[in-house]
Amino acid sequence: MNKRAKNTIDVLRPEYDMTALLKGGIKGKYAERFEAGTNLVLIEPEIHSEFKTDKEVNDALRLVIEMRKIVEE
Repeated sequence: MNKRAKNTIDVLRPEYDMTALLKGGIKGKYAERFEAGTNLVLIEPEIHSEFKTDKEVNDALRLVIEMRKIVEE
């Protein structure tokens, strides 16, 4: 359980109602996704336009990996 520091100042504006902000919130809803991490990679627009699906990108990268293995041998 998180404990607030004794000298912490609440900076939430008075017009915001915490009960309304947290209504319907589910503790840990995204915890599993967060723990799994992420592996997003940003691709340049000109490269992105060459591929229609994620599968095509992954297949191309697998081919590059295999080609690198051949060159290293």
